[in-house]
Amino acid sequence: MLRASFQGERGAYSEAAAFHFFRDNIETIPHPTFYEVLESTEKGDTDFSILPIENSLEGSVGESYDLLLSTTLNVVGEIYYRIKHCLIGFEELKQIDTVYSHPQALGQCRKFIQEHKFRSIPTYDTAGSVKILLELKSKNAACIASKRAAEIYKVPIIKENIEDNVNNYTRFLVLAKKKQEKTGKDKTSIIFSIKHIPGALYSILEKFNSNKINLTKIESRPTKSTPWEYNFYVDFEGHESEQQIADVLTKINENATFLKVLGSYPRAELN
Repeated sequence: MLRASFQGERGAYSEAAAFHFFRDNIETIPHPTFYEVLESTEKGDTDFSILPIENSLEGSVGESYDLLLSTTLNVVGEIYYRIKHCLIGFEELKQIDTVYSHPQALGQCRKFIQEHKFRSIPTYDTAGSVKILLELKSKNAACIASKRAAEIYKVPIIKENIEDNVNNYTRFLVLAKKKQEKTGKDKTSIIFSIKHIPGALYSILEKFNSNKINLTKIESRPTKSTPWEYNFYVDFEGHESEQQIADVLTKINENATFLKVLGSYPRAELN
């Protein structure tokens, strides 16, 4: 059976996304950090890595974007996974005053936390916060995680669906050593950097427009080597093997100071 690495403990949303993508036909391997998730696949210990990249409520996962810059893996798939948060603990809601979870989950449940005047404490993982709760044995504490995490660690659910908005989706990328072949319904992700001069970004984006290539996302991140200079992460429709896409990438490379093609992969549907 194929193996996929993910960050967090059993019951994490990244693990659920892996099961969803591979239709449960996958063995999942947990790791403490995103770096170790990618490293395991780069070394060949796993076949795929599952990496959360952005959330519809809380925005981008900065650490994941930064790791895409250095990994040797290719993006071969994407997942839009519906996130349903539960308040998990041993007591009734009125007795809770402190809640533990990953910072992204705390942000996605901000209204609920503020409404109940909870003190929020960030942890390394949603499912991991359930393990922390078990160790604390505190009557006034609870955590935010998935229903599956509550079932795995046998901790009662106090309240379900506590996220601020029902349209709470996290986009995950699937990475592997091999590239993904063209399917006809593809998306390509790239990273590039440009000279810090007027019109530099426009000159590159204009090439997408003139070739009628649909951009689906653009994100900037600091280069961390030069102050106030940025790497741009761009997703667009099409496969890098298509002649039109290949020609545009060549033109971008001529005008950019750096270009990396992260991969081409089938576009996921939001459902």
